[in-house]
Amino acid sequence: MSGSVFPIDRLLCLNEKPVNPQGQYVLYWMVANRRLAYNYSLDRAIDYAIRLNKPLLVVESLAKGYPWSSPRFHHFVMKGMQDNIAVSDNVPLSYYPFVETDRCSQSGMLSAFSKNACLVITDDFPCFFIPQLLKIVGRTVPCRAEAIDSNGIMPMRVESRLFTTAYSFRRHCQKVLPAWLGQSPSPAPLLHLKLPMLKSLGDELRARWPSAEERLAAGQTSWMQSVSTKFQTPVTQYAGGRNAALQNWKNFKARRLNAYHVLRNHVDENATSCLSPYLHFGHISTHEIVGDILEREGRTPDSLTSSTVDGRRAGWWRMSEPAEAFLDQLITWREIGFNRCANDPQYASFDTLPEWSLATLEKHRADARPYLYSMEEFDQALTHDPLWNAAQNQLRLDGMIHNYLRMLWGKKILHWSESPEAALGTMIELNNKYALDGRNPNSYSGIFWCLGRFDRAWGPERPVFGKVRYMTSENTARKYNVKSYIENYNSVGRRVTNA
Repeated sequence: MSGSVFPIDRLLCLNEKPVNPQGQYVLYWMVANRRLAYNYSLDRAIDYAIRLNKPLLVVESLAKGYPWSSPRFHHFVMKGMQDNIAVSDNVPLSYYPFVETDRCSQSGMLSAFSKNACLVITDDFPCFFIPQLLKIVGRTVPCRAEAIDSNGIMPMRVESRLFTTAYSFRRHCQKVLPAWLGQSPSPAPLLHLKLPMLKSLGDELRARWPSAEERLAAGQTSWMQSVSTKFQTPVTQYAGGRNAALQNWKNFKARRLNAYHVLRNHVDENATSCLSPYLHFGHISTHEIVGDILEREGRTPDSLTSSTVDGRRAGWWRMSEPAEAFLDQLITWREIGFNRCANDPQYASFDTLPEWSLATLEKHRADARPYLYSMEEFDQALTHDPLWNAAQNQLRLDGMIHNYLRMLWGKKILHWSESPEAALGTMIELNNKYALDGRNPNSYSGIFWCLGRFDRAWGPERPVFGKVRYMTSENTARKYNVKSYIENYNSVGRRVTNA
């Protein structure tokens, strides 16, 4: 890890079993940090493999039965597997991609592969099915098992306090962030790596859980053959994988970052980074993004140390306005979500909203709604509001919504649902079904923000919303040019196929 000691705050021990020095290999079960660089999990596995003088086996597995599974998410992950195959060629580790099919179940795979392991390393991720998976790993494997946090700049479990506002979390960041910025996973952990190679995985394991290399090499048109996912949500224009993530970051940094602070909320401008899907699937690391920005701005972690801790968004970084605006999104708003999910197992529960929000929504529960729509009508973008329909069609077509309109999208679902609980359920279902960055702490932050989390009470008090921040399509249209956006997505949205 760049010659540094492993940051113990990123370690979650999953059991109390010992390392098995007689095992055949160190097993890294890759589930969230789907990259072979800037990855603390991989660094930890390499350290063990060097110490034990054992081969390193990296298994990246893709199940088909997880909630909201679809060709959209499968293709994104499988493109990343292609990239990992290319990187792992001619380096001293064994990379083994597996894609579950109707004929070849993933069931029993972890137990079988860990039987011959010295220990098992996996990824710590506080959302979706992974917390439950970590419990299974701890119980199932016969040796020591560890989960490693490589999600953000700060270890997500190092601070157990739940922050109620972005302001309070930002103040905390200003106190502790410089120290964490001085640490990074290895940019090139496979460079000059010397490990013994795994001679054979065994015919029985390969036969029961065959490598997906042949399928991945056959071309994307055949990837979903024999794979029955929950939905048939189609793929989007965004290709997954590390190569696409790095190219996207390069393009944004060169062409759009300079105007980010001015244009990011403009619906008619392509001004946002579109990095959230790649961060969600672990194809790129916040450490490399932040490192690039520090270099671009001529800053170092030490130069950020300041006696001023006031929670302000601008000025503390002592960088250019666009860099500071982007870092506030990447660190403050992203990592407050990881803090919440890591320290609150009920993060997706309506009852975890702030007391003021619960009180005001309860007070206005019986208010007349101007419109009421069913889940199907929301899903198919069949409301009276052309701007909202366009945002939903963008979600269905592209797998994401323009950053500003995502807030409006959630607010209007609250406005047009029979109850705030129903609105929350609709937002979670649609986001997790269609969004490439869904099923993520950052997604839940955005959804719950629409209902008051990380926000404050606002006035005047309004029907349905009470003191929850209010937004309208009319005000949005007055602020920004939305005409071309509406025309584009409401014309193409009718052609989107759905399960």
